[in-house]
Amino acid sequence: AFKLSIRPPLQTSLRYATINVDEGASRDIASFEQWASYGGIQRADGVELVAQEVDNTGFLDVSAVTTNPIPVSSPAVYVPAEMILSANGAMQEFRGQLGEVEDLLRANGYGGELRQYYLMLKILAEVEKGQDSPWFQYLNSLPRYFSNGASMTIFCYSVVPPLVSRLCKNERARLKNLSLGKRGIPFLGNEIKEEESFWKWAYQVVYTRGFETNNGSGDFCIAPMADIFNHATESNIELVYDDYGNCYAQTTRDVPANSPLCMSYGDPTNPSFLLSRYGFLDQSSPATFCKILPPHVSEEMKNLGYSHSNMLFYKDTGDVSEPVWDIMLYMALGETDPAMQQQFYHAHTQADYATKQSIHEQYYSLT
Repeated sequence: AFKLSIRPPLQTSLRYATINVDEGASRDIASFEQWASYGGIQRADGVELVAQEVDNTGFLDVSAVTTNPIPVSSPAVYVPAEMILSANGAMQEFRGQLGEVEDLLRANGYGGELRQYYLMLKILAEVEKGQDSPWFQYLNSLPRYFSNGASMTIFCYSVVPPLVSRLCKNERARLKNLSLGKRGIPFLGNEIKEEESFWKWAYQVVYTRGFETNNGSGDFCIAPMADIFNHATESNIELVYDDYGNCYAQTTRDVPANSPLCMSYGDPTNPSFLLSRYGFLDQSSPATFCKILPPHVSEEMKNLGYSHSNMLFYKDTGDVSEPVWDIMLYMALGETDPAMQQQFYHAHTQADYATKQSIHEQYYSLT
């Protein structure tokens, strides 16, 4: 890895009338760091950005390290509210102009994605402003290359495990649906509305760099510089928002000098989600989904514990979580002894562990 230096002021690389979102476009990190400093974004002493090539692709992943120790509950990065891209802010800015588009998203089952959708539109509106956008230097520093579900081809879906394939297809479907109705957006020009690459890039930025706030506002935000942390199972950073919308990237434990600064992107026992959403395989994950994908998941199976976060194989110990055995036996009994299946399920709902264990032992050969 190598450290990214800041070039002298005014020697920026503002080369485009708008953001170049082609995969091969370079990331202007130096201008972003200047912009962040001038805008009041603060970093603790020793917090630096580093870049590393992504899987021999030639593309750079930029992350954060600290060369100094940082005590627990200390801010590593501070981002003032006015520098943050906010879904609530975007909804207020564009309010009343997109009623029909909102209805279309709800009709297609994506009403729960309205915050992310408005944040996509905010990014597209800023992209269209080019160098006149107050976020130009930030947007021009972001990655153009992604290897997640929304960027995969149909062939890719056929060569990944079934759960990963399903989740990746869901990402692709979400991107497609959030791109519907774009011709009816009055504040975007035709070039932006008709160019698929802009929509795909805006989607990737929102869904890989945006997170829920935790200040009770119900907002979904992208906080420049606080979005630079990579994921880790043993994370040491969490994002905290105050009542004024300012963001603090705060340490969750003592961080020694020369350590990477990492946050959690989601359940570490669900690497399939992390691959489909963010495009990486989490090698630090302690467990993984067992890959049991029945054609239909009934309410009884859910009550027995069927979920991607419960049905786990633990890679270090070789242990298998209890819900895996319960679901396997429940499914097997459904084919061989429905009456015993219901007896097993009843024992589970009554917390009758002895009866459950007895049935497990009796039908051990089925699992």
